[in-house]
Amino acid sequence: MPNPSPSVRGPDALHLYRQLLLEARPYWPHIGLLSCVNILATPIALLTPVPLKIAVDSIAGSAPLPRVIEVLLPSWMQSSPTRLVVLAGALMVFIGALDEMQGFASWLLETYTSERLVLDFRARLFRHIQRLSLAYHDTKGTADSMYRLQSDAQAIQSIAVNGVMPFLTSILTLGAMLYVIARLDPTLALVAVSAIPLLFLVTRSSVGRLKGSWKQVKQLESSATSVLQEVLSSIRVVKAFTREDHEEQRFITRLQARLREMMRVMVLHMKFDVTIAMLIAVTSAVTLSLGILHVRAGTLSLGSLLLVIGYLGQLYGPLKTMSKKTSQLQSAMASAERAMAVLDEPQDVGERPDARPLTKAIGAIEFRQVSFGYMPDTPVLRDMSFAVPAGTSVGIAGPTGAGKTTLLSLLTRFYDPTGGQILLDGVDLRDIRLRDLRNQFAIVQQEPVLFSASIADNILYARPDAGQRDVEDAARAANAHDFIVELADGYDTIVGERGMKLSGGERQRIALARAFLKDAPILLLDEPTSSVDVQTESVIMEALGRLMAGRTTFLIAHRVGTLDNCDVRITVDHGRLIGHEAHEDTKGLPRKIFVSS
Repeated sequence: MPNPSPSVRGPDALHLYRQLLLEARPYWPHIGLLSCVNILATPIALLTPVPLKIAVDSIAGSAPLPRVIEVLLPSWMQSSPTRLVVLAGALMVFIGALDEMQGFASWLLETYTSERLVLDFRARLFRHIQRLSLAYHDTKGTADSMYRLQSDAQAIQSIAVNGVMPFLTSILTLGAMLYVIARLDPTLALVAVSAIPLLFLVTRSSVGRLKGSWKQVKQLESSATSVLQEVLSSIRVVKAFTREDHEEQRFITRLQARLREMMRVMVLHMKFDVTIAMLIAVTSAVTLSLGILHVRAGTLSLGSLLLVIGYLGQLYGPLKTMSKKTSQLQSAMASAERAMAVLDEPQDVGERPDARPLTKAIGAIEFRQVSFGYMPDTPVLRDMSFAVPAGTSVGIAGPTGAGKTTLLSLLTRFYDPTGGQILLDGVDLRDIRLRDLRNQFAIVQQEPVLFSASIADNILYARPDAGQRDVEDAARAANAHDFIVELADGYDTIVGERGMKLSGGERQRIALARAFLKDAPILLLDEPTSSVDVQTESVIMEALGRLMAGRTTFLIAHRVGTLDNCDVRITVDHGRLIGHEAHEDTKGLPRKIFVSS
């Protein structure tokens, strides 16, 4: 019998199957019920040739009825050939109806179970992908994650339902039919079963190559999706540089590579299918020839031969199913490996089991000899130490690539330091629950991130339980209310993908309103005015002044004048603090900030 799982051998295969079965655990009852319904196909298949045997042996010939029918059938029906003809016809209709009912019930259960299984698996992947580290997303890219979520996730359906169930049904059907054939003619059963070892060898030699080719196809499909996502998300740049033809060719090149590999897979499939078909055809021909000789010799009735031939056709059906499914499962196994690899990735930065809760921080920040590098041998921050009292606004200056944005990313634990400590109110950030920690920060980035929803929904993203009045108050504080109410739909205006229906200054003020609504004790501003004109900058800076009041603030800016209102200014270069200056407080005394480089 063909091996149902030779695609991945050894511990890796067992581990992958075990993972998939655990993922499908909530639907084991559904799969069990589906298995029971599919098992009914075996007795139905055994009954299918029976009316033909009755017609040939007991109606056209003089042989007695099959024992089971003879016991169940009244004698008055057995004595009339006409009634037996009606019986044979009725049996044929009844068996056909049973077959259709079983097929419909199987299809309904399989569809529901498969779709629910894929839905839950995709939801789990999506939940996990959102919690993966930024380093993972920076490495893999958006398109790869999307492909694994949308396409590779379907592998759980192909393996747990569409793959395993046909194997179980086929094995049962195969065993039952071989038993019946053996009872009628052991020699014919021996010939029929002789194809199984050959099918196993052919299958085993083919699936390894198929698996490797399918993995390559999946990678090329993901690569093509990456080009598509990249171009559509940067369509303004593509149009501005008139690079449409170049990007089209780049996309087509990826698709052509995928096409070549797909054709290679199809050729492998064709060779495999032809070999299987020829083995079955030769075995069927030998069985038929021997059966005719047995009929002529009087050791087998014609009806029994027809029954054997009927079973033989159905016998090789399960064999074909198992062989082809083994081949087709290579695509699903390649996808399953890719999907499960995502779940094997560690989520975000690690959270300690005894991490403490935090409701609202005071806002004192301290860096103690902090070092960090995205790559082990390429440090971005080097032995950085400084302490900022709560409520202090810190301006951060320095050339591009100096490590300014990385410094803010460490505060929110998008990454963890490779050396040293960062403290919030005297507590190591790694000792605070991650969700509680990030709730202490409001972030406004250089390129404001808006979702394709209404203005109100984008502001509410910071605090979904806030009321309309809170949203409007936050918008007023961000100098955004006036332009919002002038829009046709006001706060219900849909901003479009990434907020592109609004100007850059309008998007930035909505992002500020979102920060106002969150009302977090610590504010991180990453060049919030670098992409707007001078007039809009003054409006935003006025709103920023209100937002920064009473909060610990880190403000990154290339224009030094933007940092004039900060209490303290530090300069970062090549990952080190190279200078700082503190403005006087309300009493005319210098702000107290510890800096050591």
